[in-house]
Amino acid sequence: MNKKTIRDIDVKGKKVFVRVDFNVPMDENQNITNDTRIRATLPTINHLLDNGAAVILACHIGRPTEAREPKFSTKPVQVRLAELLGKEVKWAPDCIGPDAEKAAADLKPGEVLLLENLRYHKEEKKNNPDFAKQLAALADIAVDDAFGVSHRAHASNVGITQYLETVAGFLMEKEINYIGKTLEDPKRPFVAIIGGAKVSDKIGVISNMIDKVDTIIIGGGMANTFNGALGHNMQESLCEKDKFEEALAQLDKAKKKGVKVVLPTEVVIADRFAADADHKTVKVSEIPAGWQSLDSGEASVREYEKALEGAKTIIWNGPMGVFEFDAFAKGTEAVAKAVAKATDEGAISIVGGGDSIAALKKTGLSEKISHISTGGGATLEFLEGKVLPGIDAIANN
Repeated sequence: MNKKTIRDIDVKGKKVFVRVDFNVPMDENQNITNDTRIRATLPTINHLLDNGAAVILACHIGRPTEAREPKFSTKPVQVRLAELLGKEVKWAPDCIGPDAEKAAADLKPGEVLLLENLRYHKEEKKNNPDFAKQLAALADIAVDDAFGVSHRAHASNVGITQYLETVAGFLMEKEINYIGKTLEDPKRPFVAIIGGAKVSDKIGVISNMIDKVDTIIIGGGMANTFNGALGHNMQESLCEKDKFEEALAQLDKAKKKGVKVVLPTEVVIADRFAADADHKTVKVSEIPAGWQSLDSGEASVREYEKALEGAKTIIWNGPMGVFEFDAFAKGTEAVAKAVAKATDEGAISIVGGGDSIAALKKTGLSEKISHISTGGGATLEFLEGKVLPGIDAIANN
Protein backbone atom coordinates (compact mmCIF):
# COMPACT_ATOMS: atom_id res chain seq x y z
CA MET A 1 0.00 0.00 0.00
CA ASN A 2 2.16 2.80 -1.30
CA LYS A 3 0.57 5.99 -0.02
CA LYS A 4 2.03 9.49 0.10
CA THR A 5 2.93 10.65 3.61
CA ILE A 6 3.85 13.95 5.22
CA ARG A 7 7.48 13.12 4.44
CA ASP A 8 6.67 13.55 0.74
CA ILE A 9 5.34 17.13 0.91
CA ASP A 10 6.75 20.58 1.61
CA VAL A 11 4.59 22.27 4.24
CA LYS A 12 6.64 25.40 4.92
CA GLY A 13 4.36 28.42 5.13
CA LYS A 14 1.32 26.31 4.27
CA LYS A 15 -1.95 25.85 6.08
CA VAL A 16 -2.43 22.13 6.67
CA PHE A 17 -5.84 20.58 7.42
CA VAL A 18 -5.25 17.52 9.63
CA ARG A 19 -8.05 15.02 10.21
CA VAL A 20 -7.33 13.44 13.60
CA ASP A 21 -9.18 10.93 15.76
CA PHE A 22 -9.68 12.75 19.05
CA ASN A 23 -12.87 10.84 19.87
CA VAL A 24 -11.73 10.40 23.46
CA PRO A 25 -13.73 9.18 26.45
CA MET A 26 -14.84 11.81 28.97
CA ASP A 27 -16.61 11.69 32.33
CA GLU A 28 -19.83 13.58 33.11
CA ASN A 29 -17.81 16.74 33.88
CA GLN A 30 -16.07 16.55 30.48
CA ASN A 31 -12.73 15.53 31.94
CA ILE A 32 -10.84 13.36 29.46
CA THR A 33 -10.36 9.92 31.05
CA ASN A 34 -7.98 8.50 28.42
CA ASP A 35 -5.87 10.68 26.10
CA THR A 36 -4.16 7.85 24.15
CA ARG A 37 -5.66 8.97 20.84
CA ILE A 38 -4.44 12.54 21.33
CA ARG A 39 -0.91 11.40 22.23
CA ALA A 40 -0.84 9.04 19.24
CA THR A 41 -1.04 11.93 16.76
CA LEU A 42 1.52 14.25 18.45
CA PRO A 43 4.39 13.10 16.17
CA THR A 44 2.40 14.25 13.11
CA ILE A 45 1.44 17.60 14.65
CA ASN A 46 4.99 18.29 15.88
CA HIS A 47 6.52 17.35 12.51
CA LEU A 48 4.22 19.83 10.74
CA LEU A 49 4.98 22.60 13.27
CA ASP A 50 8.74 21.95 13.09
CA ASN A 51 8.56 22.28 9.32
CA GLY A 52 6.84 25.65 9.36
CA ALA A 53 3.18 24.71 8.81
CA ALA A 54 0.09 26.31 10.31
CA VAL A 55 -1.89 23.33 11.62
CA ILE A 56 -5.70 23.15 11.50
CA LEU A 57 -7.03 20.11 13.39
CA ALA A 58 -10.47 18.61 12.73
CA CYS A 59 -12.14 15.74 14.56
CA HIS A 60 -15.45 14.40 15.80
CA ILE A 61 -16.49 13.48 19.33
CA GLY A 62 -19.30 11.06 20.07
CA ARG A 63 -22.50 10.86 18.07
CA PRO A 64 -24.35 14.15 18.49
CA THR A 65 -27.99 13.81 17.51
CA GLU A 66 -29.31 17.27 18.26
CA ALA A 67 -27.46 20.00 16.41
CA ARG A 68 -24.95 21.08 19.06
CA GLU A 69 -24.98 19.11 22.30
CA PRO A 70 -22.35 20.79 24.54
CA LYS A 71 -21.16 17.45 25.93
CA PHE A 72 -19.71 16.65 22.48
CA SER A 73 -17.69 19.86 22.14
CA THR A 74 -13.98 19.68 21.29
CA LYS A 75 -13.23 22.39 23.91
CA PRO A 76 -11.87 19.91 26.54
CA VAL A 77 -9.54 18.49 23.86
CA GLN A 78 -8.16 21.99 23.21
CA VAL A 79 -7.11 22.23 26.87
CA ARG A 80 -5.50 18.77 26.98
CA LEU A 81 -3.75 19.19 23.62
CA ALA A 82 -2.23 22.51 24.71
CA GLU A 83 -0.81 20.76 27.80
CA LEU A 84 0.65 17.94 25.71
CA LEU A 85 2.13 20.24 23.06
CA GLY A 86 3.34 22.78 25.63
CA LYS A 87 1.93 25.62 23.55
CA GLU A 88 -1.26 27.54 22.90
CA VAL A 89 -3.96 25.82 20.86
CA LYS A 90 -6.47 28.20 19.32
CA TRP A 91 -10.09 27.11 19.03
CA ALA A 92 -12.89 27.89 16.58
CA PRO A 93 -16.54 27.53 17.69
CA ASP A 94 -17.39 25.85 14.37
CA CYS A 95 -15.61 23.86 11.65
CA ILE A 96 -17.00 25.84 8.67
CA GLY A 97 -18.47 29.31 8.23
CA PRO A 98 -17.20 32.79 9.17
CA ASP A 99 -15.66 31.89 12.58
CA ALA A 100 -13.66 28.95 11.21
CA GLU A 101 -12.65 30.88 8.09
CA LYS A 102 -11.37 33.86 10.08
CA ALA A 103 -9.49 31.66 12.59
CA ALA A 104 -7.85 29.73 9.73
CA ALA A 105 -7.00 32.90 7.77
CA ASP A 106 -5.35 34.47 10.85
CA LEU A 107 -3.33 31.34 11.68
CA LYS A 108 0.42 31.77 11.31
CA PRO A 109 3.13 29.14 10.69
CA GLY A 110 3.95 27.31 13.92
CA GLU A 111 0.44 27.86 15.33
CA VAL A 112 -2.29 25.29 16.00
CA LEU A 113 -6.05 25.66 15.60
CA LEU A 114 -8.63 23.09 16.71
CA LEU A 115 -12.06 23.23 15.06
CA GLU A 116 -15.36 22.41 16.74
CA ASN A 117 -16.93 18.94 16.31
CA LEU A 118 -17.32 18.01 12.63
CA ARG A 119 -20.41 15.95 13.44
CA TYR A 120 -22.33 19.02 14.59
CA HIS A 121 -23.03 19.13 10.85
CA LYS A 122 -24.96 16.14 9.48
CA GLU A 123 -23.25 16.80 6.13
CA GLU A 124 -20.00 15.32 7.58
CA LYS A 125 -21.37 11.76 7.81
CA LYS A 126 -23.21 12.15 4.51
CA ASN A 127 -19.93 13.03 2.77
CA ASN A 128 -21.61 16.14 1.39
CA PRO A 129 -19.44 17.73 -1.36
CA ASP A 130 -20.31 21.34 -0.43
CA PHE A 131 -19.37 20.70 3.20
CA ALA A 132 -16.11 19.01 2.12
CA LYS A 133 -15.36 22.00 -0.14
CA GLN A 134 -15.83 24.42 2.78
CA LEU A 135 -13.43 22.38 4.92
CA ALA A 136 -10.90 22.29 2.07
CA ALA A 137 -11.12 26.07 1.62
CA LEU A 138 -9.51 26.52 5.07
CA ALA A 139 -6.16 25.02 4.00
CA ASP A 140 -3.60 24.40 1.23
CA ILE A 141 -3.11 20.67 1.77
CA ALA A 142 -4.67 17.89 3.88
CA VAL A 143 -3.22 15.18 6.12
CA ASP A 144 -5.24 12.18 7.25
CA ASP A 145 -4.04 10.83 10.59
CA ALA A 146 -7.40 9.39 11.70
CA PHE A 147 -7.09 5.64 11.15
CA GLY A 148 -9.98 5.12 13.59
CA VAL A 149 -12.46 6.62 11.11
CA SER A 150 -10.91 5.26 7.91
CA HIS A 151 -13.67 2.64 7.54
CA ARG A 152 -16.13 5.53 7.08
CA ALA A 153 -16.46 7.59 3.89
CA HIS A 154 -17.08 11.02 5.43
CA ALA A 155 -16.55 14.55 4.16
CA SER A 156 -13.44 15.27 6.25
CA ASN A 157 -11.49 12.16 5.21
CA VAL A 158 -12.86 11.18 1.79
CA GLY A 159 -14.84 14.12 0.38
CA ILE A 160 -12.03 16.60 1.06
CA THR A 161 -9.63 14.62 -1.16
CA GLN A 162 -11.56 15.88 -4.21
CA TYR A 163 -10.42 19.42 -3.39
CA LEU A 164 -7.09 19.06 -1.58
CA GLU A 165 -4.19 16.66 -2.05
CA THR A 166 -4.34 14.38 0.99
CA VAL A 167 -1.40 12.47 2.44
CA ALA A 168 -1.04 10.10 5.40
CA GLY A 169 0.19 11.26 8.80
CA PHE A 170 2.65 9.17 10.83
CA LEU A 171 -0.06 7.35 12.81
CA MET A 172 -2.00 6.45 9.67
CA GLU A 173 1.24 5.30 8.01
CA LYS A 174 2.10 3.14 11.02
CA GLU A 175 -1.33 1.47 10.99
CA ILE A 176 -1.17 0.80 7.24
CA ASN A 177 2.37 -0.58 7.52
CA TYR A 178 1.84 -2.74 10.56
CA ILE A 179 -1.54 -4.22 9.79
CA GLY A 180 -1.48 -4.04 5.99
CA LYS A 181 2.05 -5.31 5.45
CA THR A 182 1.75 -7.92 8.20
CA LEU A 183 -1.33 -9.42 6.56
CA GLU A 184 0.28 -9.30 3.11
CA ASP A 185 3.59 -10.90 4.06
CA PRO A 186 3.71 -12.23 7.64
CA LYS A 187 6.72 -13.87 9.24
CA ARG A 188 5.76 -17.40 10.26
CA PRO A 189 4.51 -19.07 12.37
CA PHE A 190 1.60 -16.58 12.28
CA VAL A 191 -0.89 -16.84 15.17
CA ALA A 192 -4.18 -14.95 15.50
CA ILE A 193 -6.00 -14.66 18.82
CA ILE A 194 -9.63 -13.71 18.37
CA GLY A 195 -11.77 -13.14 21.45
CA GLY A 196 -14.78 -11.09 22.45
CA ALA A 197 -18.41 -11.81 23.03
CA LYS A 198 -19.99 -12.70 19.71
CA VAL A 199 -19.10 -14.74 16.65
CA SER A 200 -21.50 -12.58 14.60
CA ASP A 201 -19.29 -9.50 15.20
CA LYS A 202 -16.11 -11.18 14.01
CA ILE A 203 -16.98 -13.98 11.60
CA GLY A 204 -15.41 -11.99 8.73
CA VAL A 205 -12.19 -11.59 10.71
CA ILE A 206 -12.07 -15.30 11.63
CA SER A 207 -12.66 -16.31 8.01
CA ASN A 208 -9.97 -13.95 6.65
CA MET A 209 -7.50 -15.02 9.34
CA ILE A 210 -7.97 -18.71 8.51
CA ASP A 211 -6.80 -17.81 4.98
CA LYS A 212 -3.59 -16.33 6.37
CA VAL A 213 -2.50 -17.82 9.70
CA ASP A 214 -0.94 -21.09 10.85
CA THR A 215 -2.85 -21.16 14.16
CA ILE A 216 -5.97 -19.39 15.40
CA ILE A 217 -6.88 -19.20 19.09
CA ILE A 218 -10.58 -18.53 19.67
CA GLY A 219 -11.57 -17.38 23.16
CA GLY A 220 -14.10 -15.28 25.04
CA GLY A 221 -17.84 -15.57 24.60
CA MET A 222 -17.47 -16.52 20.94
CA ALA A 223 -15.63 -19.71 21.93
CA ASN A 224 -18.88 -20.82 23.63
CA THR A 225 -20.60 -20.74 20.23
CA PHE A 226 -17.83 -22.87 18.66
CA ASN A 227 -17.88 -25.31 21.58
CA GLY A 228 -21.68 -25.40 21.48
CA ALA A 229 -21.53 -26.17 17.75
CA LEU A 230 -19.18 -29.08 18.55
CA GLY A 231 -21.87 -30.59 20.77
CA HIS A 232 -20.96 -29.34 24.24
CA ASN A 233 -23.87 -28.17 26.41
CA MET A 234 -22.93 -24.58 27.24
CA GLN A 235 -25.88 -24.32 29.68
CA GLU A 236 -26.43 -20.64 30.62
CA SER A 237 -23.32 -19.33 28.79
CA LEU A 238 -23.53 -16.62 26.16
CA CYS A 239 -23.90 -18.71 23.00
CA GLU A 240 -25.25 -17.89 19.53
CA LYS A 241 -27.07 -21.06 18.54
CA ASP A 242 -28.06 -19.53 15.20
CA LYS A 243 -24.33 -19.35 14.36
CA PHE A 244 -23.53 -23.04 14.93
CA GLU A 245 -23.51 -23.84 11.20
CA GLU A 246 -21.25 -20.87 10.49
CA ALA A 247 -18.87 -21.93 13.28
CA LEU A 248 -18.69 -25.50 11.95
CA ALA A 249 -18.08 -24.18 8.41
CA GLN A 250 -15.09 -22.15 9.69
CA LEU A 251 -13.68 -25.17 11.56
CA ASP A 252 -14.05 -27.23 8.38
CA LYS A 253 -12.31 -24.50 6.35
CA ALA A 254 -9.43 -24.42 8.86
CA LYS A 255 -9.09 -28.20 8.71
CA LYS A 256 -8.91 -28.18 4.90
CA LYS A 257 -6.26 -25.45 4.97
CA GLY A 258 -4.21 -27.16 7.68
CA VAL A 259 -4.77 -24.31 10.15
CA LYS A 260 -4.72 -25.34 13.81
CA VAL A 261 -7.72 -24.05 15.83
CA VAL A 262 -7.29 -23.77 19.60
CA LEU A 263 -10.53 -23.60 21.60
CA PRO A 264 -10.84 -23.63 25.40
CA THR A 265 -11.12 -27.20 26.70
CA GLU A 266 -11.42 -26.05 30.31
CA VAL A 267 -13.44 -23.04 31.47
CA VAL A 268 -14.08 -20.99 34.59
CA ILE A 269 -17.82 -21.08 35.24
CA ALA A 270 -20.05 -18.95 37.45
CA ASP A 271 -23.51 -19.43 38.95
CA ARG A 272 -24.47 -15.93 37.72
CA PHE A 273 -23.04 -13.03 35.73
CA ALA A 274 -21.49 -10.96 38.52
CA ALA A 275 -18.07 -9.98 39.85
CA ASP A 276 -18.69 -11.80 43.14
CA ALA A 277 -20.38 -14.89 41.69
CA ASP A 278 -19.47 -18.35 42.95
CA HIS A 279 -17.06 -19.86 40.44
CA LYS A 280 -15.12 -23.02 39.72
CA THR A 281 -13.09 -24.58 36.92
CA VAL A 282 -14.49 -27.48 34.87
CA LYS A 283 -13.95 -29.23 31.53
CA VAL A 284 -16.01 -27.64 28.77
CA SER A 285 -17.90 -30.95 28.46
CA GLU A 286 -18.97 -30.87 32.12
CA ILE A 287 -20.69 -27.51 32.75
CA PRO A 288 -23.53 -28.16 35.24
CA ALA A 289 -27.06 -26.88 34.65
CA GLY A 290 -27.59 -23.24 35.63
CA TRP A 291 -23.89 -22.29 35.29
CA GLN A 292 -22.16 -20.18 32.63
CA SER A 293 -18.66 -19.98 31.21
CA LEU A 294 -16.97 -16.60 31.88
CA ASP A 295 -13.25 -17.30 31.38
CA SER A 296 -10.68 -19.79 30.12
CA GLY A 297 -9.43 -22.32 32.68
CA GLU A 298 -5.76 -23.03 33.46
CA ALA A 299 -5.52 -26.02 31.10
CA SER A 300 -6.84 -23.81 28.26
CA VAL A 301 -4.35 -21.08 29.14
CA ARG A 302 -1.50 -23.61 28.89
CA GLU A 303 -2.74 -24.57 25.42
CA TYR A 304 -2.81 -20.88 24.39
CA GLU A 305 0.74 -20.39 25.71
CA LYS A 306 1.94 -23.46 23.83
CA ALA A 307 0.33 -22.21 20.61
CA LEU A 308 2.14 -18.86 21.00
CA GLU A 309 5.57 -20.38 21.66
CA GLY A 310 7.92 -19.58 18.80
CA ALA A 311 5.36 -17.42 16.98
CA LYS A 312 6.90 -14.78 14.71
CA THR A 313 3.70 -12.79 14.00
CA ILE A 314 0.77 -12.38 16.41
CA ILE A 315 -2.49 -10.49 15.94
CA TRP A 316 -4.75 -10.25 18.97
CA ASN A 317 -8.26 -8.82 18.97
CA GLY A 318 -10.69 -9.34 21.83
CA PRO A 319 -10.48 -10.63 25.43
CA MET A 320 -10.53 -14.28 26.51
CA GLY A 321 -13.24 -13.82 29.13
CA VAL A 322 -15.15 -11.27 31.19
CA PHE A 323 -11.92 -9.50 32.12
CA GLU A 324 -13.79 -6.55 33.69
CA PHE A 325 -14.42 -8.89 36.67
CA ASP A 326 -11.11 -9.74 38.36
CA ALA A 327 -12.17 -13.33 39.05
CA PHE A 328 -12.63 -13.90 35.29
CA ALA A 329 -9.65 -11.94 33.96
CA LYS A 330 -6.98 -14.61 34.31
CA GLY A 331 -7.29 -16.02 30.77
CA THR A 332 -6.97 -12.58 29.18
CA GLU A 333 -4.07 -11.59 31.46
CA ALA A 334 -2.24 -14.84 30.68
CA VAL A 335 -2.61 -14.21 26.95
CA ALA A 336 -1.31 -10.64 27.39
CA LYS A 337 1.77 -12.02 29.17
CA ALA A 338 2.31 -14.72 26.53
CA VAL A 339 2.06 -12.17 23.69
CA ALA A 340 4.51 -9.84 25.51
CA LYS A 341 6.93 -12.76 26.04
CA ALA A 342 6.77 -13.76 22.36
CA THR A 343 7.43 -10.11 21.39
CA ASP A 344 10.47 -10.08 23.67
CA GLU A 345 11.67 -13.14 21.77
CA GLY A 346 11.38 -11.41 18.41
CA ALA A 347 7.75 -11.74 17.32
CA ILE A 348 5.86 -8.85 15.72
CA SER A 349 2.70 -8.33 17.79
CA ILE A 350 -0.33 -6.25 16.88
CA VAL A 351 -3.12 -5.68 19.36
CA GLY A 352 -6.40 -4.02 18.37
CA GLY A 353 -9.80 -3.47 19.94
CA GLY A 354 -10.61 -1.47 23.05
CA ASP A 355 -11.04 -4.48 25.34
CA SER A 356 -7.70 -6.09 24.43
CA ILE A 357 -5.95 -2.73 24.88
CA ALA A 358 -7.64 -2.19 28.25
CA ALA A 359 -6.55 -5.69 29.32
CA LEU A 360 -2.96 -4.91 28.29
CA LYS A 361 -3.03 -1.69 30.30
CA LYS A 362 -4.34 -3.62 33.30
CA THR A 363 -1.36 -5.98 33.10
CA GLY A 364 1.05 -3.07 32.47
CA LEU A 365 2.40 -4.73 29.33
CA SER A 366 1.46 -2.13 26.68
CA GLU A 367 5.11 -1.13 26.18
CA LYS A 368 6.01 -4.71 25.28
CA ILE A 369 3.76 -4.83 22.19
CA SER A 370 5.06 -3.94 18.70
CA HIS A 371 1.93 -2.06 17.68
CA ILE A 372 -1.29 -1.14 19.46
CA SER A 373 -3.92 -0.16 16.91
CA THR A 374 -5.96 2.97 17.63
CA GLY A 375 -8.88 1.92 15.44
CA GLY A 376 -11.85 -0.06 16.70
CA GLY A 377 -14.17 -0.83 13.79
CA ALA A 378 -11.46 0.25 11.33
CA THR A 379 -9.03 -2.34 12.70
CA LEU A 380 -11.66 -5.09 12.46
CA GLU A 381 -12.52 -4.22 8.85
CA PHE A 382 -8.80 -4.03 7.97
CA LEU A 383 -8.32 -7.50 9.50
CA GLU A 384 -11.31 -8.71 7.47
CA GLY A 385 -9.40 -7.68 4.36
CA LYS A 386 -11.84 -4.94 3.38
CA VAL A 387 -10.80 -1.82 1.45
CA LEU A 388 -11.11 1.13 3.84
CA PRO A 389 -12.41 4.24 2.03
CA GLY A 390 -10.37 6.63 4.19
CA ILE A 391 -7.12 4.88 3.25
CA ASP A 392 -8.17 4.38 -0.36
CA ALA A 393 -8.71 8.15 -0.76
CA ILE A 394 -5.15 9.10 0.33
CA ALA A 395 -2.92 10.07 -2.59
CA ASN A 396 -0.76 7.27 -3.99
CA ASN A 397 2.97 7.71 -4.18
